[in-house]
Amino acid sequence: MIRVGIAGSTGYTGAELIKLVWAHPETELSVITSKSYEGKHITEVFPGLRRCSDLICQPLDVVQISNQVDVMFLALPHKVSMHWAPRFLEQGVKVVDLSADFRFQDAAVYEAAYQPHSSADLLEKSVYGLCEIYHDRIRSADLIGNPGCYPTSILLPLVPLLKKGMISSKGIVADSKSGVSGAGRSVSLGTHFCELNEGFKAYKVEGHRHTPEIEAILSDQSGQPVRMTFIPHLLPLTRGMLSTIYADTVQGVTREQVIDALTSYYSTQPFVRILKAGQFPDIAHVRHTNCCDIGVHANPDTGKLIIISAIDNLLKGAAGQAVQNMNIMMGLDQSTGLLDGQGVL
Repeated sequence: MIRVGIAGSTGYTGAELIKLVWAHPETELSVITSKSYEGKHITEVFPGLRRCSDLICQPLDVVQISNQVDVMFLALPHKVSMHWAPRFLEQGVKVVDLSADFRFQDAAVYEAAYQPHSSADLLEKSVYGLCEIYHDRIRSADLIGNPGCYPTSILLPLVPLLKKGMISSKGIVADSKSGVSGAGRSVSLGTHFCELNEGFKAYKVEGHRHTPEIEAILSDQSGQPVRMTFIPHLLPLTRGMLSTIYADTVQGVTREQVIDALTSYYSTQPFVRILKAGQFPDIAHVRHTNCCDIGVHANPDTGKLIIISAIDNLLKGAAGQAVQNMNIMMGLDQSTGLLDGQGVL
């Protein structure tokens, strides 16, 4: 059995990780940590986790925990994981970091969006954990930078089309909407029910820090610099994410060719579902799954390709993808613990 620890277990993503790891057939959940709820049973924080009632939130003691785990999930805030990841790696523990701290190869790009990086020497060793794109690199990695939810919903549709030269690298626009759980569990005025209910708004229009993450991966995969427009919106719902992406097709490329290309590219991937012509994703159809649904429309008059994707931001956009990464790192089938009899979580 793979011994697993979860740091930051009392956030929304941490709670999802507990459920997934607890039910996983090849793992043993050995340790959970929480600074805010140290010493408390997990059911005091999340009463719904009653089957996990013997788990007690511990302090984040690297030496003690390292003797109990093979893999550590860091469900910690941005700018915090960079302090802990190298300490676990020094103890021989593999790390899947769910913050942004190890998603970038270039420290300058990270620092422009976040803060100075105290473990910049590890960035070259970290692997971006978009499983369907970097599977082979993930297999031999000790440190994974688990992708952001918005980037996952945008990169999965775009990477194959840019690699195949079917769309232009210029003028790409992503209009994305997320449920409020993407903002985390900490209390803030902007995420109160009365502030959100019956409302819908764009935010960080002048620049969101996921933009450089998306551009870095698109540039890496396409072999050319890619700059794009990304605008996030907040939906008055708990979980789920939908991205509508606009791109210019290369002359002569049809919707059918795009659908065929995406279907072929992801033919062996259990969690990416390419919809038939005329069908489009719905957040309701991916909620509580580790799937990304993708639908395509092409306007022959304008040459615009409209790609719509949907994911569960807490699963394929966070905890589910983290477990998928762990599976690959530890030599398991990537879908282990993430599929039921119908092929979805």
